[in-house]
Amino acid sequence: MTATAERTDERRALTMAVRDFADRTCGTRDQRLRLTDGGVEVHSPEVYRRLAEMGWVGAPVPSAYGGGDGTVVDACLLLEELEYGQVPVFGLGVTWIVAEAVRRFGTEEQRARVLQSVCAGEPRSISMSEPDAGSDVGSLRTTARSHPDGWVLNGQKTWTTTAQHAAELLVVCRTDSAAPKHRGLSMFLVPADAAGVTIRLIPTMAGREVNDVFLTDVVVPADALVGELDQGWSQLMAGLAFERLIGAAQMLGLARRAFDTTLSYVTQRRQFGRPVGSFQALKHRIADLATELECARLLIYDTAARVEADPHAAFARESSMCKLKASELARRVALDGMQMMGGAGYATEFEMEHLVRKALPTTIYGGTSEIQREIIGSSYGL
Repeated sequence: MTATAERTDERRALTMAVRDFADRTCGTRDQRLRLTDGGVEVHSPEVYRRLAEMGWVGAPVPSAYGGGDGTVVDACLLLEELEYGQVPVFGLGVTWIVAEAVRRFGTEEQRARVLQSVCAGEPRSISMSEPDAGSDVGSLRTTARSHPDGWVLNGQKTWTTTAQHAAELLVVCRTDSAAPKHRGLSMFLVPADAAGVTIRLIPTMAGREVNDVFLTDVVVPADALVGELDQGWSQLMAGLAFERLIGAAQMLGLARRAFDTTLSYVTQRRQFGRPVGSFQALKHRIADLATELECARLLIYDTAARVEADPHAAFARESSMCKLKASELARRVALDGMQMMGGAGYATEFEMEHLVRKALPTTIYGGTSEIQREIIGSSYGL
């Protein structure tokens, strides 16, 4: 695959294939309700297995481990289209985050085991946040202590995305309590069904997205450590550009879906003898949203192409801009769409109500808008 954001024939074919899959799999409201337990489940193992069979789950994984050798641009395109099509595979992005960490920092044995199983359709999840360590991840207190059989983990994680579906968790722990807060952290691979692991769902307005994870004397072998001991913070920072880019691509897909849903409604809905979208109040709002969507798309894919061309650079400023822009735009488009659709915008029998519930939390998870602004501002020496 090429190392630019150009829409090559291969990428156009991928986009069309995802759209066709989405139309056939969840193109109707009844299909989506069936796959999501009435609209509350965000991840369908059934659909996820089908994506794995088609090779899409392994798209960004190196071919040496059964993947498609896709780039970050390809990953963004795939996730954007899956989100636009409302395909319920919310665990795909977080699986790729874990896979990328293992690819970058894992041993060859870890890469072979984890990446091959990811391509085969086994989801993963990452546990960073804790009750007292959310935006301030460096304050986490979950510990990993040396043990005759490897390591023993104790603590509580929270807001762990789709952990209830994961085969394995990448858990960030404190391995040196005497070190400064951003040092002495390490990453461990923990089977989700290991003795001492308890996963408890946190119901949210967006559905069954996140979980508490309790770790009570969880013993993992010595080779569960990913990367270097006490270097977990720098390893996490190295993967932020990828994480924020693919998250931004998903949010762009959500924003596009909300926009098209709104446009369809205001084109068809008639009042005072003409479509409501023809009135200036709505027409100008549509124009503004369309312009913002194009700006977000250009920002995301320009940044993705730059990351693709220089994968070892941090791109902290640019990736934070992508996450900030895409999440706030998804929220704006959904809320504006609900307003323009009137009663149909918040009635549960229509799609927009669901899109609003999905869009509102996007400015929180993956790093809040406030944190993204701090990162961007600090990058200018402020």
